[in-house]
Amino acid sequence: MPLDYKGRIGNLIRDARQHRGLTQQQLAELLSTSQSAINRIEKGHQNLSLEMLARIGEALDSEIVALGGGPVHLRVTGPTTLSGTIAVKTSKNAGVALLCASLLNRGRTTLRKVARIEEVNRLLEVLSSLGVQTRWLGDSGDLEIIPPHDLDLEHIDEAAARRTRSVIMFLGPLLHRSDSFDLPYAGGCNLGTRTVEPHMSALRPFGLEVKATDGSYHASVDRRIEPGRPIVLTERGDTVTENALMAAALHPGETVIRNASSNYMVQDLCFFLQRLGVQIDGVGTTTLRVTGCESIDVDVDYSPSEDPIEAMSLLAAAIVTRSEITIERCPIEFLEIELALLEEMGFLYDRTEEYPAANGHTRLVDLTTKPSALHAPLDKIHPMPFPGLNIDNLPFFAVIAAVAEGQTFLHDWVYENRAIYLTDLNKLGGNVKLLDPHRVMIEGPTSFTGSELVCPPALRPAVVILLAMLASKGTSVLRSTYVIARGYEDLAERLNQLGANIEPFRDI
Repeated sequence: MPLDYKGRIGNLIRDARQHRGLTQQQLAELLSTSQSAINRIEKGHQNLSLEMLARIGEALDSEIVALGGGPVHLRVTGPTTLSGTIAVKTSKNAGVALLCASLLNRGRTTLRKVARIEEVNRLLEVLSSLGVQTRWLGDSGDLEIIPPHDLDLEHIDEAAARRTRSVIMFLGPLLHRSDSFDLPYAGGCNLGTRTVEPHMSALRPFGLEVKATDGSYHASVDRRIEPGRPIVLTERGDTVTENALMAAALHPGETVIRNASSNYMVQDLCFFLQRLGVQIDGVGTTTLRVTGCESIDVDVDYSPSEDPIEAMSLLAAAIVTRSEITIERCPIEFLEIELALLEEMGFLYDRTEEYPAANGHTRLVDLTTKPSALHAPLDKIHPMPFPGLNIDNLPFFAVIAAVAEGQTFLHDWVYENRAIYLTDLNKLGGNVKLLDPHRVMIEGPTSFTGSELVCPPALRPAVVILLAMLASKGTSVLRSTYVIARGYEDLAERLNQLGANIEPFRDI
C-alpha cells in the first residue's frame, strides 16, 4: 500500500472519527487497540489489513472504509444546464417520525410514498428486530407496518439503531409498552453536541427516567406519574416535540405542550395521530393540546407530505446552474421565507395556485425557476424555528451566495460545527471565509472549477458540494456519498433526468 494512499486513508479515518465526535482514545477503545496506534493510522504510518479497515468502518459508521463493494463515489461533469420537470418526494423527517409513531398503533399502519432512503432502512431494521412486520407494497414507496402483540425489546438490532439518530424517538411510544427497556445510543449526522436532555425533560412528566451508561439509554417508567401541568419544552426542537406528542397520544387525559415546534414534520405527525383517534388542538402553533387514547388499535392509511428541504435542494440546483426547471409539489408554507429572501436577492420564478397535498392539509404549489442574476442580501442569513427560515435550508444559501454578486454573511447558530463544512466550496474555487464555528462570509460571484473532494459527513453540506459541482467547469469527484443516500432517494439519478451528468462509481 503506497504511503500517499495510506495517508489519504488516514485522513478519511480522522475525518470520520471527528464527525462522530470521538477522540483517538475513544476510537482505540472501540477497536481494542491503543491511542498511539490510531494516531499512526491517521498519519498514514500504519499498514492496515482489510479486517481492520472493516472494523474501523463499523466503529465509525462510515463507508469510507467499508469492506465489500466499497463506498459509492460520484463523478460530475459540468458545467450543467438543467431543464424539464421534477416532483418533490415526501418528507424524510416526516417519514421517520411516522415510522416511530406506528409503534403506538396495535393495528395495521399503511404509509404512502415513503422516501426509500438509508435512514428509513435503518429504522425498518430496528422495527423488524422488535418483531414488527414491515413490507414495501409495489414500487411506489407504500409501506405496510403490522406490530406484534408484544414487542421483543430484548433483541433490538443494535448495529442499525446506532446508525440513526432517529431511534431516540422510540422513547415516547415505548414508554407505554414497557416499564423498563434499553435503547442503544443514536448516531446519524454529527453536527456538534446535541444533548438528549430536552427529550428527558419532555418525557419525565410521563414517568420516564433515563440513565445513559454502557452505550445505551436505560429507560424506566413510573406509571404513577402523569403530567399535572403544561409541559414547557426547553428547546423548540422537532424531535423533542414529536417525542412529547407520542407520549401524550396514549395518555388518556389532556396534555398541554408549550414552546412546541410547528415545523413540517411535526404537523405531519399531528395529522397522523388525529387519524389514530388522538385529539390535537393548535396544530401549526407553539401550543398543542393533546387528548390521548387509552389504547390505539386501528387500521390507518396515511400519506406524508412533500419535503421542503428537497424542494430547496432542487431550487438551489436550478439557481446555481442558471436553469429553467419546473419543480412540482413544493410545500409552499414551509418555503415562503426562503423564497422571499431569494426574491430580495434577484431570483425570478413563476408559481401556480395552491393545491392540497395527499394528507389533505399541507399546501402545495409548482414552481418554475428562471435564470437570474443574483446579488447578496442586505442582511445576514440565519435560521429560526418555523415559520422562520428552516435550519436545514440554510446551507443551500452558501452555494447560492457563491454565485451572487457581493458579500453574504451566513450564521448557522444552532449547530456547533456544520458551517465549517461549507468551506469545502473553496476547493471548487469558492471564496468562503470561516469567521468562527457558526459563521461564514461568502464572496461572489464564483467561477466554480472541478475538483476531487471527500463528501462532508453532514447531509446538507454534502448536497451543497454536489450542487456546486454541477456548476463547475470540468470533471469533479465526490467521494463516499453514503451520507447523501441517508437523506435523499436517487438524487444523482433524478438530477441526471434533468440533464446533469453524474456517474456513480466504486473503486476497484
